[in-house]
Amino acid sequence: MLPLNLIDLSSTSTVTFSKSKHQYPINVSSLLNRTQRQRCLHHLSALPSKRISLVTQLGTKVSSLSKIHGYPLGLSSHIQVSGPKTGHLSRISACPSGFSSKPRSQIPRAASEANPDGESTVSEAKGNSTTLPLALVFGLWYFQNIVFNIYNKKVLNLFPFPWLLASFQLFVGSVWMLILWSLKLQPCPKISKPFIVALLGPALFHTIGHISACVSFSKVAVSFTHVIKSSEPAFSVVFSSFLGDTYPLQVWLSILPIVLGCSLAAVTEVSFNFQGLWGALISNVGFVLRNIYSKRSLQNFKEVDGLNLYGWISIISLLYLFPVAVFVEGSQWVQGYHRAIQAVGKPSTLYIWVLLSGVFYHLYNQSSYQALDKISPLTFSVGNTMKRVVVIVSTILVFRNPVRPLNALGSAIAILGTFLYSQATSASKKKVAEKKD
Repeated sequence: MLPLNLIDLSSTSTVTFSKSKHQYPINVSSLLNRTQRQRCLHHLSALPSKRISLVTQLGTKVSSLSKIHGYPLGLSSHIQVSGPKTGHLSRISACPSGFSSKPRSQIPRAASEANPDGESTVSEAKGNSTTLPLALVFGLWYFQNIVFNIYNKKVLNLFPFPWLLASFQLFVGSVWMLILWSLKLQPCPKISKPFIVALLGPALFHTIGHISACVSFSKVAVSFTHVIKSSEPAFSVVFSSFLGDTYPLQVWLSILPIVLGCSLAAVTEVSFNFQGLWGALISNVGFVLRNIYSKRSLQNFKEVDGLNLYGWISIISLLYLFPVAVFVEGSQWVQGYHRAIQAVGKPSTLYIWVLLSGVFYHLYNQSSYQALDKISPLTFSVGNTMKRVVVIVSTILVFRNPVRPLNALGSAIAILGTFLYSQATSASKKKVAEKKD
């Protein structure tokens, strides 16, 4: 058999083979010298067919040892295989190179330390690996939002009671989160009295934003509601300024096309209705105050992730909304239900539409929180702007809403203003960060 290339860490180290009751001490350094090591490497490179058999024989011999210097079955830090050919040999045998004392988890780190240029390669591979999941999250977010808007509008066309429908959508989201928590598919946050108290404000403003949007959807075309809701950045800047925040000039200038575009779209909207307009505007106020209030009241609960936070907001919002819904329109639900059944023909059709609106309302919000966890706020803002474009175009095609040229122009200007706003706020935040550094 070919000699094995072993390096002793100390000149006096010995290896003891246990057999029966006798012990045979062998000095490792006396077994191999430089000539033998070179001869071993020569035979390994000259006889490629024997390399695998060499490793097999080595494994057989090693397995017969009970212990070598206290390391169970593995020539750990005291015995190593060295030489330029051992890397190729270890690849053939599908084992790590040379029985090293480093665990496998440390090998990539050691390689990157030895070769700093490899860091860019690792980063590039990591970026490529996250591209597909991120695209999937964005695709689901857009698709779920489109489905929600379509079936939400279909239900409201037949059953024009937005307070009940909005309550049902929050109910579906609450049940969904309870199922995730009970099955441990989503870690349940620790609930405390201060946490619930801190959620009361954001949940109230979320309720106002959700029901106002639902009222707007019931009165005007979905596309018009989304054009008005694209003016949310303007409300955010105004309310934040009242609370002490300052914004550079370019942020204020980016608001102008938003206001101009929304105004032009409102004036030329075929399905214009003041209730629909005010519903969309109040929805913007509600969601902006929810975001501002959340930043202030939930500073001490940063360990709660976005999905769990939204789940508890949905539960509290349901408790806010449903009693008011019963008071506002509860007396009309029975008659409205019978009229809707007569119009649709099959009760199951209405049930499916209502269920889809509730499920996809929660899913698209869940996807938005997951997307926000994976990307920067700027990318999320741009994605949200493009989402409105996709939803507007999709609903126009599905419901065949008439669109005047000036209405389309106003919508485009408003969407462009939203994009410019996201760019301006991002540049402003970078300048502030640079000044702090």
